[in-house]
Amino acid sequence: MLIDSHVNLHAPQFDDDREAVISRALAAGVRLMVNICDRVSNFDAVRAVAMHPDIWCTVGTHPHEAKENPDLAARTLVELAQDPRVVGIGECGLDFHYDLSPRDIQAKVFRVHCEAARETGLPLVVHTREADEVMGRILAEEHARGPFRILMHCYTSGAELARQAAELGAWFSVAGIATFKTADDVRAVIRDMPADRIIVETDCPYLAPVPYRGRRNEPAFLPHVLARLAEIRGWGLDEAEQRTEDAFFALFDRIPRP
Repeated sequence: MLIDSHVNLHAPQFDDDREAVISRALAAGVRLMVNICDRVSNFDAVRAVAMHPDIWCTVGTHPHEAKENPDLAARTLVELAQDPRVVGIGECGLDFHYDLSPRDIQAKVFRVHCEAARETGLPLVVHTREADEVMGRILAEEHARGPFRILMHCYTSGAELARQAAELGAWFSVAGIATFKTADDVRAVIRDMPADRIIVETDCPYLAPVPYRGRRNEPAFLPHVLARLAEIRGWGLDEAEQRTEDAFFALFDRIPRP
């Protein structure tokens, strides 16, 4: 089973052909997808996509949008997570590359998501960019208050943060960046990820893999990500598919395994 662990199918880029995109994904063998919430205020649109039987969703606020609700409460996330189609908390975290929200607000809102993940038992979907030191510290501090499951989504940060996250039991998702010619550093980190905690994603409509780089990404392109992961790790395609499927259901355990 191919599983796209991170899609943004509620995005406006799909407004004209959303159902066709979903149909192409299914035809390509992608049997399950997780639609990721970009901000709590947009949860209804995110959840609407998860009406499809093969699509689930998360609830949370991306660090770019943290400024929208700097006083976000964990109880808000916990209440929305009672919806049976919600299988994760996030996407949340830190992005010090674009700094679209103040860094202190990003950190504050991120800690709220950690609290919600701890309380609900749902995995925390983490975005991190150019914030390795702060991210490592917050994850360690929050985990010490009580453990929760962590997914380092579309991981492109450094080896040291990857090591720290792995010690906390984190899962990692591999996306289309792994196929880019200039991404040798990303591939080096992928080689050292825990073999039983790697999953795959497209992050569509962003980061289309080679040979579609530069186009709108969609879940039907996921086989190219899986093939590159298999090559990097020295796995056969069937082995890569089985390993990522097993890792996915171990993490997103609210989803019944077929």
